[in-house]
Amino acid sequence: MRMQIRRLTRLTNSFSKKLENLKAALALHFAYYNFVRIHQTLRVTPAMAASVTNRLWGLDEML
Repeated sequence: MRMQIRRLTRLTNSFSKKLENLKAALALHFAYYNFVRIHQTLRVTPAMAASVTNRLWGLDEML
């Protein structure tokens, strides 16, 4: 997670001044990771593997 989210690597560039902004950035990352991104080992999204959804989401549907 730290390698993918720039806000968690250093406090010099793109850090969150407010806790609300950090929570929003983390929520967007988790939604993208679980519903949009196809994982190499699973060959589907984690949400599809867990039977939460049966189709691949797009970025427009996630936002």
